[in-house]
Amino acid sequence: MTARIDHTRPFIPVRIAVLTVSDTRTPKTDKSGPLLAQMIEEAGHTLAGRAVAPDDEKSIRKAVKKWVKAKDIDVVITTGGTGFTGRDVTPEAIRPIFDKEIDGFSVLFHMLSYQTVGTSTIQSRACGGLAKGTLIFCVPGSPGACEDAWRGILKFQLDNRHRPCSFVELMPRLTESKKKKAEQETPR
Repeated sequence: MTARIDHTRPFIPVRIAVLTVSDTRTPKTDKSGPLLAQMIEEAGHTLAGRAVAPDDEKSIRKAVKKWVKAKDIDVVITTGGTGFTGRDVTPEAIRPIFDKEIDGFSVLFHMLSYQTVGTSTIQSRACGGLAKGTLIFCVPGSPGACEDAWRGILKFQLDNRHRPCSFVELMPRLTESKKKKAEQETPR
């Protein structure tokens, strides 16, 4: 199925932060973070933050939690640390903060990635989830994988004009169970 964009609807920009996870990359040598930032801005969204964190669970989790708490960030995309080496710990760092996992993101990422890298896609542990109303997507650190994730999935799911539906339409409702629970706990 080809994604359909309804151009009669006004575009709603989303505020997105990008975290590069790497022990070997710096802001100057990172290629994936700048590529994601470029694609985000070309799509009309706001780059709300950008950082590099080492391959360390605490550092990764701290950076993402800071952005999850920020009121001016809707989505966090991490790049790197999703492989199988001893240093690859991004899923371990991020999954514990998910309120819900977006299983379909990983499935669709692997379907797209297979078309590019064949069976090597099984070496990726790309994942996505929701934490306190913030969407989080963890993609591999290669520019090609970032491009697959953005152009094949995120570009559409973060565009409110995408039919039949997108994450943007759900954003106002992502925390409604927490609001309902808080209302029930508030004495009258």
